[in-house]
Amino acid sequence: MTSSGGARPARVQIVEVSPRDGLQNEAQALATDAKLDLIGRVVAAGARRVEVTGFARPDVVPALADADSVAAAMPADGVEYSALVLNGRGYDRAVTAGIRAVSMVVLCTETFSRRNQRMSVAESVEATRVLRERSAADGVTFSVTVAASFGCPFEGEVPLTRLREVVGRIADLGPDELSLADTIGVGTPGDVAERFGLARELAPGVPLRAHFHDTRNTGVANAVAAVHAGVEALDASLGGIGGCPFAPAATGNVATEDVVYCLERMGIETGLDLGVLIGDSRWLTTELGRPASSGLARAGAFPQDGR
Repeated sequence: MTSSGGARPARVQIVEVSPRDGLQNEAQALATDAKLDLIGRVVAAGARRVEVTGFARPDVVPALADADSVAAAMPADGVEYSALVLNGRGYDRAVTAGIRAVSMVVLCTETFSRRNQRMSVAESVEATRVLRERSAADGVTFSVTVAASFGCPFEGEVPLTRLREVVGRIADLGPDELSLADTIGVGTPGDVAERFGLARELAPGVPLRAHFHDTRNTGVANAVAAVHAGVEALDASLGGIGGCPFAPAATGNVATEDVVYCLERMGIETGLDLGVLIGDSRWLTTELGRPASSGLARAGAFPQDGR
């Protein structure tokens, strides 16, 4: 895929995040067997990158209390099964369970960082540096997400100067992948082009990934803008489940099936079977006891294929 903005790529990677980011805020935790079923379903639909869980304290994130069991159940089938880690202990648990790709999050603003991670941005970057060195020695793929890259629920607008400072620090660590996240869903396509252009400038040669929330119905448009900006991978969540506890009335992550429909209709391959995804989305929302929220789960694909 091209790494420069403006050109349309032939193919884009979709990182399925429903098993972790999608489920982590659920009041009623999905049973472990159902999570394994979910992971198996998205892989059967063609997913080759799946964020399967996160390693956090069970009392803080009870929905992911079974992280060790879920991670240990992942097969060696060529799919990248990744996990979010918050610190050295989480990293140890992930590697012990067989995870070979991890991600960490650094918040872009001081207030959000202290509220969410109980540390300053500088402390978060240092913790990330330590684990980056460990992952390199262990041969574990290491991705870093700069969260609240587009806006902060506490500080409001995030200036480009601030984003430049934080992304520059992360780029200096040499991650295997760099992601910008619109954590509260405030970005627009113009913002996407500008901020990923900055990320490309600061981290040349590092694969870029985008993470969008559909809080204000801009998720799919932002995903397309990211692709045109040269982003290699997009996070998406089956059924659009998930959300941010700091974003009032957030409607969740951008839906996998909605993103795939748009990209495939544009002639951009994702490797995912849209019809299967739609069925899986309806299954998942039924399991969670809620109506389907994504456009494709409600309306189906076009042309109609019976699904």
